Amino acid sequence: MARPGGLSVDSSATNHLRAPSRTVTLGRIQPQAPTFRTVYCNDRDSIFPVRFKGNSISTTKYNVFTFLPKGLFEQFRRIANIYFLGISCLSMTPISPVNPITNVAPLSMVLLVSLIKEAFEDWKRFQNDMSINNSSVEVLQDQQWINIPWRKLQVGDIIKIKKDGFFPADLLFLSSTNSDGICYVETANLDGETNLKIRKALERTWDYLTSEKASEFKGEIQCEQPNNSLYTFTGNLIEEKQTLPLSPDQLLLRGCSLRNTEYIVGAVIFTGHETKVMMNAMNAPSKRSTLEKKLDKLIITIFCALVIMCLIGSIGCAIVTDRDHDYLGLHKTDWEYRNGMTIAFFTFFTLVTLFSTIIPISLYVSIEMIKFIQSTQYINRDLHMYHAETNTPASARTSNLNEELGQVEYIFSDKTGTLTRNLMEFFKCSIGGISYGCGITEIERGIAQRDGLKIQEEQRSTGAIREKGFNFDDPRLMRGGWRNEPNPDLCKEFFRCLAICHTVLPEGDESPDKIVYQAASPDEAALVTAAKNFGFFFYRRTPTMVYVRESHTEQMGKIQDMSYEILNVLEFNSTRKRQSVVCRFPNGRLVLYCKGADTVIFERLAYGMDEVRKVTGQHLEHFGSSGLRTLCLAYTDLNPEAYDSWNEKFIQAKSALRDREKKLDEVAELIEKDLILIGSTAIEDKLQEGVPTCIETLSRAGIKIWVLTGDKMETAINIAYACNLINNDMKQFIISSETDAIREAEERGNQVEIARVIKEEVKKELKKSLEEAQRYLHTVAGPKLALVIDGKCLMYALDPTLRVALLNLSLNCTSVVCCRVSPLQKAQVTSLVRKGAKKITLSIGDGANDVSMIQAAHVGVGISGMEGMQAVMASDFAIAQFRFLTDLLLVHGRWSYLRICKVVMYFFYKNLTFTLTQFWFTFRTGFSGQRFYDDWFQSLYNVFFTALPVIVLGLFEKDVSASLSKRYPELYREGIRNSFFKWRVVAVWASSAVYQSLVCYIFVTASAFDGKNSSGKIFGLWDVSTMVFTCLIIAVNMRILLMSNSITRWHYITVGGSIAAWLLFAFVYCGIMTPRDRNENVYFVIYVLMSTFYFYFTLLLVPVVALLADFIYQGVERWFVPYDYQIVQEIHRHEPDSSNADQLEIANELTPEEARSYAISQLPREISKHTGFAFDSPGYESFFASQLGIYAPQKAWDVARRASMRSRPKTPKKN
Repeated sequence: MARPGGLSVDSSATNHLRAPSRTVTLGRIQPQAPTFRTVYCNDRDSIFPVRFKGNSISTTKYNVFTFLPKGLFEQFRRIANIYFLGISCLSMTPISPVNPITNVAPLSMVLLVSLIKEAFEDWKRFQNDMSINNSSVEVLQDQQWINIPWRKLQVGDIIKIKKDGFFPADLLFLSSTNSDGICYVETANLDGETNLKIRKALERTWDYLTSEKASEFKGEIQCEQPNNSLYTFTGNLIEEKQTLPLSPDQLLLRGCSLRNTEYIVGAVIFTGHETKVMMNAMNAPSKRSTLEKKLDKLIITIFCALVIMCLIGSIGCAIVTDRDHDYLGLHKTDWEYRNGMTIAFFTFFTLVTLFSTIIPISLYVSIEMIKFIQSTQYINRDLHMYHAETNTPASARTSNLNEELGQVEYIFSDKTGTLTRNLMEFFKCSIGGISYGCGITEIERGIAQRDGLKIQEEQRSTGAIREKGFNFDDPRLMRGGWRNEPNPDLCKEFFRCLAICHTVLPEGDESPDKIVYQAASPDEAALVTAAKNFGFFFYRRTPTMVYVRESHTEQMGKIQDMSYEILNVLEFNSTRKRQSVVCRFPNGRLVLYCKGADTVIFERLAYGMDEVRKVTGQHLEHFGSSGLRTLCLAYTDLNPEAYDSWNEKFIQAKSALRDREKKLDEVAELIEKDLILIGSTAIEDKLQEGVPTCIETLSRAGIKIWVLTGDKMETAINIAYACNLINNDMKQFIISSETDAIREAEERGNQVEIARVIKEEVKKELKKSLEEAQRYLHTVAGPKLALVIDGKCLMYALDPTLRVALLNLSLNCTSVVCCRVSPLQKAQVTSLVRKGAKKITLSIGDGANDVSMIQAAHVGVGISGMEGMQAVMASDFAIAQFRFLTDLLLVHGRWSYLRICKVVMYFFYKNLTFTLTQFWFTFRTGFSGQRFYDDWFQSLYNVFFTALPVIVLGLFEKDVSASLSKRYPELYREGIRNSFFKWRVVAVWASSAVYQSLVCYIFVTASAFDGKNSSGKIFGLWDVSTMVFTCLIIAVNMRILLMSNSITRWHYITVGGSIAAWLLFAFVYCGIMTPRDRNENVYFVIYVLMSTFYFYFTLLLVPVVALLADFIYQGVERWFVPYDYQIVQEIHRHEPDSSNADQLEIANELTPEEARSYAISQLPREISKHTGFAFDSPGYESFFASQLGIYAPQKAWDVARRASMRSRPKTPKKN
């Protein structure tokens, strides 16, 4: 709730309250409610009637009253739970043949487990909230600083924050102990960036530092309503009838911390859930995996099968049942038996409750448990994805999408910081049409290698400087050599532009060796470092001044401290693509320095710069082709009178409450013109380690990789060459806005005509490229295709009329490079493929500009790099290096997909098998709905007797090792084709269930027809059903071993334990007799059965015959139509796995413990198909260690050391 500016208050009740200022005109805008709020500082009486939100926060999903209804609502959003709720309700009616406990107990258990999990997670959130809300802060009350909890803070309060303290609310920065009213803020909790930001208080409020002075402050703040924009803020401070514009520089956000400042004083503007950080604290878009959506279709199919079974039974019952059959005990007075339709109707619902187990109730819980363990124990702890340099492991931020990693077909990647290191180094430059810099980039080496050329490495000059951010070598500029160049004055302007036009903060001693630059981006730090090494050392900044120690231009070796007054800063944004600074020299000279993209700088050059522009453009193209990031630098001298006139407009725009950003951009256009081109900079951003190999491996896996970058086309293409995304064997389609027709239209300047020409050119190029691509695809051995398109053309290609052509062309290409694209276009391209092609997509990036792309894809991967953590915080998975995608997709993704598919199919199979035995029994009972099994048998079948083996299957199934998964990336194509979750696979499992249910039912019932127990009595219904149930438990659990590629001790323990659990339960359950009717028909049944030879013979015969068909089918399939992984298994069936052989670096001398650890690391990993580990890790250590005489104790609960077979001492063969 926020107070509108024009809020009326009853005068009779509030005569003592201050009235809001109404006569202030801000620019041309008169603020109107409800577009702004009014805050009276240091005046709780005036604030009280407004009822602003308190500062207490709550991130919990539930409270005491909403937990049960809201928690149950969340659970019943799943269709399976709704189904079982309906079944449970039906089972309580007289038409149900089963006890309600049969369905209520499993449903209750599933709901209880889920609610306990929700309650535990919410309790943790509640404890964290209480810890934060009860933190203390100093508030000004009665001219004293008093400690109160954060939750009691109110809008308008004046508070004091000490060094390293966190801001409890969004504050207006009033004063600081630092000179010139500045403070340093760390925003890591907001965006993950650890570099410090500078904040500047208004000079009018610098004095409000002590409690006495602060109590005199009675300002009125008119500002925007609460919103989630972290980097914008518009408002005005009105004090003593003076209006002062407020900007983000005066705003201190909740969650940030104070650094390098003793303390600051601020006024509270937004509290609690109205603070910007809390308004940003929303969950990422909810993503469901494609396999989970297909699972819904499978459940619907199963439900249809259930309906068909019930229809067969109900129709059969209507036909068989006849009132003349006296032995049935039917009477004409029984209304439900008056006609066949009534009989069929009631029988249908009777059979629905009887066959309800066909849909597995524990499926979702089991899958959630498996995915959670896969994420936390396998992905998060995989050393192959651990980056030692930054101490960063992989992180699965969600467990919902594990199997989606195994089906990715398209990867959309950012370039800077994702494919490259984002460690910028000043490498080359161009000044006044002369190119400087002697180095050779990685990209140039790659181009030479591609063309078969040999590059002679140039020797660095004597005394060349190399430091972080600076890798430049050219004696013409270094060590004052620039004074002897043809244009030393322009060189001087170049270096001053680098030293002045930025937002960098210097830290530490004011000496070149010890100073540390805190920059918003590595590019800015590299440019300021370059200025320092050229002799223009930026060493101090205040809100209005920049201090630079310059090498004297007249006399070599002499330095001069210069102070430049910063009058205006025109900020960089994605629309402007440039940054400008207006500064006043000590001699009074007014200069505007500007740096930005070449396209926007060239448009604003003064007349007569054509020659320099042409030469600089050629240098830019050369820099771009070398893979360097470029910026253009320009300046213009300003007339004082013209500047004063412009500055008034700038102040008005800066004071506007509405459309402030737009107005500032419009005002900036008035002064950023008639620029003199100084030159350009070229910064190298080297490729990350292992990127080319990773991309080549992923391409072999059938994954198509698209690069979406904001860099120039030449830079993007050469980066693509360097990382094996594009090669000379590919046919390249290039759609660029740099064509003659488009240039001519742009020179005429008619925007409507420009748009029409570009759209026509794009349409023509798309049509031409698509036709050519179709011709290549119809040839037997046509080349692979690649598409390169720039952002301007892409904007029109994404038009609804051209979107289909773009999509068709892109899908036919192996690689796509989109350059000069905006963050919005990145998301649009991702959505185009996701929705248009219906393909599984993955987006990977490292910066805030990649967030929309990451959230638009099926799977979002963030790289924890140099641009903060915003991409990571919006992602589903986080890794430290691009090359780790190989392990994430080809190893963990493949295994997760394989495991979840097998788990789902097994659940489907075991429930269908169980239900079909009951279905076959209805044919013998005249479709009357007589139950075949005891109620408790039916209840515990899913949640107890067959639950654990399938979880072990989902945790330890592994068709081939991690090393083989990466050695044969083609195996990944099985996931892209969805080979393990097709309807054909479902049909095979359904056929297996039908066969096994028939074997178990027919063999037992037929053999028991004339069977007798030890006392000579024939077997009854409960004897037969118990026998069938026992055979089912054994067959279904043993089927796990038959379908597993990796068998561990946990398979044996859970399979044997489940069978033993059933027998133990039967012993106890059948031996109890209660006074109440607990279905005493099963009393002593198991004891009677086990006293006969028939029991043991059937127990051996029936499961073997039931599993025989599966055994034969798997053998035939493996021999004649094998999966790819089965071929790889056969190739390497006798080879040990050496994937971890080179994991450790061994020194010359090892301690005994180190020697034993190294010996263990060298042990074979796989020598049999019976291997079972979550990921490639020591597993057979105990077995092989005993073979080689190495002591390696077993660690039963360590995931990374699960042995799958007992070690046996090796005995020498006798001759």
